[in-house]
Amino acid sequence: MITSQHEGLNKLAVLDLGHTRQMLRALFDLPIPESGEARLASPDLSEADPGVCRADGAILYGKAEEKFGVIVETQRRPDDDKLYAWLEYIANFRAREKCPACLVVICPNARVARWAEQKIETGHPGLALTPLVIHGGNTPVITDVSQAVDNIGLAVISTVTKSDHPQFHAIADVVEQALNAIDRDVAWRYARYINLSLSGDAQREWDRRMAMMTYPYQGEYAERLLAEGEAKGKLEGKVEGKIEGRAQDVLDVLDRRGIPVSERVRERVFGCQDPDQLHDWLMRAIEVESAEQIFE
Repeated sequence: MITSQHEGLNKLAVLDLGHTRQMLRALFDLPIPESGEARLASPDLSEADPGVCRADGAILYGKAEEKFGVIVETQRRPDDDKLYAWLEYIANFRAREKCPACLVVICPNARVARWAEQKIETGHPGLALTPLVIHGGNTPVITDVSQAVDNIGLAVISTVTKSDHPQFHAIADVVEQALNAIDRDVAWRYARYINLSLSGDAQREWDRRMAMMTYPYQGEYAERLLAEGEAKGKLEGKVEGKIEGRAQDVLDVLDRRGIPVSERVRERVFGCQDPDQLHDWLMRAIEVESAEQIFE
């Protein structure tokens, strides 16, 4: 079952592909082009048969000979079936896009990270896969605002993976300040996805910070909810805000793929109050050729 934490971590990885580019180059020194084209790719990595092979996310950087693919998975518990599926993801992505591809696994739990980092032997001599795992052990403690602004993708993912770190409050302070220095729309969505990705005391601390409404991106977030009638109470505001966020995700995917969205489509998406329906539309938005096709 897809949990809110699972969804939040996935969204952090694909919210801004430029920020993710910087984060991955910093963590793993991947041969991703330093600049240029970046787009979401279809996470459906199935062959032309009835079997379903779907990753949590897929990114395609560059074009022509410089293309490089990144498959993103969020793993909250060991699942030995993935030791077979992940190899299939990479093989199918490479075959479809005709380019190199790597697998990045986000693990908020140290025990799961150790499991995910194991080398996967294929049986063919010299051919093995060692997933690139993002976890608390290899993400830095960022307590310098300028460093966080320079690589906001890394600062955000570090905030989540360092949720149990003794310096979590200092880390959270810095990422809050860094969010004030970037595009406000991107900032409030990062703030929301951080909230989804955290748990326990760390999530309650981030909730407290969001409730203070003392920062520009938080204020804009609250104003948007109020304008839509989404903040009638703390609990109601959280639930309805999550629904609004899912609706925005549908439109964002269409926009990133360059698909025009009519006012009629926009109104229907934002008018939907069923989170399962919005999730279905989001999955369709990854592959459709026109915005209206998400409703078919």
